[in-house]
Amino acid sequence: MLLSFHSLRRHFVIAGFVLAAHGGLFATPAQAELTAFKQAVAETAARDADIAKFYRENGYRPIWTGTDADDLERRRALLQALENADEHGLPAARYDFNALYQQLSEAKTPRDLGKLEVALAKAYLGYARDVQTGMFVPSKLDEGIVRKAPVRDRGLYLSELLISDPTDYIRALPPTTPEYNRLMKEKLRLEREAARGGWGPKVKAKKLEPGDKGNAVVALRNRLIALGYLQRSAAGTFNSEMEKAVQAFQIDHGLESDGVAGASTIAEVNRTPVERLKSVIVAMERERWLNKPRGERHVMVNLTDFKAKIIDDGKVTFETRSVVGKNQHDRRSPEFSDVMEHMVINPTWNVPRSIATKEYLPMLKKNPNAVSYLKLIDSRGKVVNRGAVDFTQFSANTFPFDIKQPPSKSNALGLVKFMFPNRHNIYLHDTPAKSLFAREVRAFSHGCIRLHQPFDFAYALLAVQQDNPKPYFHKILKTGRETQVDLKKHVPVHIIYRTAFTNAKGPVQYRRDVYGRDAKIWQAMANEGVVLRTVQG
Repeated sequence: MLLSFHSLRRHFVIAGFVLAAHGGLFATPAQAELTAFKQAVAETAARDADIAKFYRENGYRPIWTGTDADDLERRRALLQALENADEHGLPAARYDFNALYQQLSEAKTPRDLGKLEVALAKAYLGYARDVQTGMFVPSKLDEGIVRKAPVRDRGLYLSELLISDPTDYIRALPPTTPEYNRLMKEKLRLEREAARGGWGPKVKAKKLEPGDKGNAVVALRNRLIALGYLQRSAAGTFNSEMEKAVQAFQIDHGLESDGVAGASTIAEVNRTPVERLKSVIVAMERERWLNKPRGERHVMVNLTDFKAKIIDDGKVTFETRSVVGKNQHDRRSPEFSDVMEHMVINPTWNVPRSIATKEYLPMLKKNPNAVSYLKLIDSRGKVVNRGAVDFTQFSANTFPFDIKQPPSKSNALGLVKFMFPNRHNIYLHDTPAKSLFAREVRAFSHGCIRLHQPFDFAYALLAVQQDNPKPYFHKILKTGRETQVDLKKHVPVHIIYRTAFTNAKGPVQYRRDVYGRDAKIWQAMANEGVVLRTVQG
């Protein structure tokens, strides 16, 4: 499909012009200092400051439309990448591949080539940024996605390309993480499944459990076989093998693994390859937003998975359940990255003003002695005598006190919190409300991340700086005093949101879109022209 080196060379030798000795520049003795090619480049590039700067500094020499081997290789590598952009879940139409190819084949004059030169540069810069750091500014899609993609200087994409092997450089633009590569494989697998018609008839039942029989059980059996959780079988009863298959499916989809196909399990079993494909494509975009070193040791919190993990050199070394923000406008946990600097043992809870005024002030208006375990502090740092205050005179805007809860086992933060100071006032912490960790969907907090095993989490963090982290931790804990323990080596924290993610071994994991954020991202991608392919295989 792409023009050969020799045909391109013949095509670019235009009547009235000759190729300059260095290749690609059109010039005649009669021309002014700026050739028609250069003028076209300068005029067309003027609409894009980065491109204009590059060509100005480059002397308006071609890097795509010349006829030397380097230009030909750059052109070939770019066109191939644009043509295959949908392999990365990107909209090929966004880069005008067909228009570029037509423009390439129809260029007849140096001016045509100058315009084509800039068009190729523009398409390249658009593709390079999209495939490396994502199509969107995350916060523009949802206010809770406060993550900043590691966007690079566009000029670097051009200058680095010139000193690199073009094919290798362009192929290396997407994330090189194992996660991204495994997501790409899952995307291809799902495209094939969709082309074959999916995983069969849906299960029409509200609940199925061991011992049940009937058409719905057969549909569940067939669905589990198609999904790879059950060996081929003619059994018409919900037997022990099917129970094990249901449990395995539940584990891979973040469901309570009781072996009973309840409403949640049946809803997930009935998902189509196309629905899963959307999750994978969105996860690839999210991986591009996080296309930077995570840290040899880092903490990863996946909000949809309700888990927090410590990862060392790419391997999960500690994992615990978590509770995340409730699915309400002012409570959803945000997505961002920061750096954990210290932990606080026996923490004081400094009640956020939003909670103080929205939840506690109405209580105090009704009863000044309400929530007596909390202390009110005035502007001088003194504890307030509640009996001397008329709380009915205050509104949310005029409430003059801070509210604090001293260290204790009943403290809302529990007995330890883990701090990565940020403007969102989000951190990880213990909690006295242990029963919530038994829930399947654990979205209950005001936005911070509660940990099921906070002490073990602390031991794991301290192990790199303390020979005996457990006794060290408990010695401080027993004092009952609020104590800050600095981490000698700070630990990056990444709060992410993935409804599709992978493990090094085993099937891809899928979770529910608890905040509806992935639905927004998919809609934005579809609006930009991302399409769901089906691939015969």
